[in-house]
Amino acid sequence: MSLRSVRRWCLTAAVLSFQSTVSWSASVAPVVSDRGMVVTAQHLATEVGADVLRRGGNAVDAAVAVGYALAVVYPAAGNLGGGGFMTLHLADGRETFIDFREKAPLAATADMYLGADGNVVKGRSTVGHLAVGVPGTVAGLELARAKFGTMPRRALVAPAIGLAERGFVLDAGDARMFEVVGDALKADDATAAAFLKDGRVPKAGERLVQKDLAATLKRIAAHGNDGFYRGRTADLLVASSQAGGGLIRHADLVAYRAVEREPVACDYRGYRIVSAPPPSSGGVIVCEILNVLEGYPLKDLGYRSAQSVHYQIEAMRHAYVDRNSYLGDPDFVTNPVARLLDKGYAAKVREAIDPAKAGVSKDLRPGVPPHEGVNTTHYSIADRFGNAVGVTYTLNEWFGAKVTAAGTGVLLNNEMDDFTSKRGVPNAYGLVQGEANAIAPGKRPLSSMSPTVVSKDGKPVMVLGTPGGSRIITTVVHTILNVVDYGMDVQEAVDAPRFHQQWLPDVTSVEPYAISPDTQRLLAGMGHQLGKPHEANHVAAILIGPSPRLGGDGPVRFYGANDPRRRSGLAKGP
Repeated sequence: MSLRSVRRWCLTAAVLSFQSTVSWSASVAPVVSDRGMVVTAQHLATEVGADVLRRGGNAVDAAVAVGYALAVVYPAAGNLGGGGFMTLHLADGRETFIDFREKAPLAATADMYLGADGNVVKGRSTVGHLAVGVPGTVAGLELARAKFGTMPRRALVAPAIGLAERGFVLDAGDARMFEVVGDALKADDATAAAFLKDGRVPKAGERLVQKDLAATLKRIAAHGNDGFYRGRTADLLVASSQAGGGLIRHADLVAYRAVEREPVACDYRGYRIVSAPPPSSGGVIVCEILNVLEGYPLKDLGYRSAQSVHYQIEAMRHAYVDRNSYLGDPDFVTNPVARLLDKGYAAKVREAIDPAKAGVSKDLRPGVPPHEGVNTTHYSIADRFGNAVGVTYTLNEWFGAKVTAAGTGVLLNNEMDDFTSKRGVPNAYGLVQGEANAIAPGKRPLSSMSPTVVSKDGKPVMVLGTPGGSRIITTVVHTILNVVDYGMDVQEAVDAPRFHQQWLPDVTSVEPYAISPDTQRLLAGMGHQLGKPHEANHVAAILIGPSPRLGGDGPVRFYGANDPRRRSGLAKGP
């Protein structure tokens, strides 16, 4: 065997091995900087954020600029026509959260997606203008900039305007996002005009110019919220909605407000986890899973041993019962957050977990103890001043509702599918949800987005998040466990293969190489049903400390980890 063949065989063995020290060695080193870090799913957006930090802006300034830039260069998920969440750890120690989740239009009704037979009409909540919620992204970015930023709006929107007006050359990753949807973009004339080249999706090496979007961004740069929710852009949004059978009217746009909320927080093995509160389920369920797992010696049980995987699956299963049954928009329902975050409640869940047998999802339901009644993108930014910001925002599915507001260049979300269209009927992510998340005028749909900051002794040590619908929560949990319990560096933690359980359906999805065949057989013997993986997530994570792993002494630096799964994105310091 040649030396080259030996090297290739060794590398393959390293990638496929389930021994932690070997499999981790396949990861590249995280990107390192001593002046801050930006990690996004698109390299040009990362460059925009890093340039803001380089010019003296703080992490919030960079987050705003990146948010606008992604709307241009990552249209499958970056957006002006969607919404999301921002978790902030500020240099003075304050922790806060900005909710700019979309809202149901004022004309929305609980049964708007049901047919005459009382059943959900396929596609009505996912494609077309009727699927669109009132966008919140512009209001959220503007609230963050005005309250916590240091740079003027025009300076932060200018890079996005340039990218839209002059265009940018698509690389292979950029082209791939169009290939995923293909002909779906042809159905809407405004979307086809914005993105297609001679009736086909653009290819790598071609330039994408978005003149209408540039004009919309210029109005935002000049007038802020009024440049989107009023005036010319608002008129075009409403006209497009009316023409397409949607419900959004001027009253919806004028009434929209982003909201600053208190984030969800919990402690896990000496670290403080700060994440998204309702209307996101993310922070609550991340913390509930971690609270349950804190009672098990995961490190001693061994990375991906059958016993440790069993406990993780069961913690996920129980937590998703609560997620899907009790949580919703806090302006409409009372969320039992304190109970779900209580360490005593976690102990009750552990008592209900059989250490040798898988739970049966249909037997776990609200009202039965211990559960008593009561496509998206993420980016992470940290600056040298001590600010850390995680932003997850979304159009929901890839390219949202596949419609564009004519004349604006703004792709629109299909976020209405995140509501409970009918109790017991799964949404696009397979989630079976309850009445707390029923459609109502002006209500925000429940989300899984989980922009998260981990801190120690009042200082941020990690910023992380991911797209992935219902899998966002478990992916964030995996990344935290990999760093805190298993001692991985931040890139290893992001790279490590994952598994996911969400109560219903009663199948745990497993990425390739996440669980060895022998371990899978042991889990099957315990009653677990293991299935194929879903579409890959794209974690953007930063670790802040003396080394790319937690702990240690020495000067603090920033270590960026970009998820390799989608073959796009970039981690970069200023």
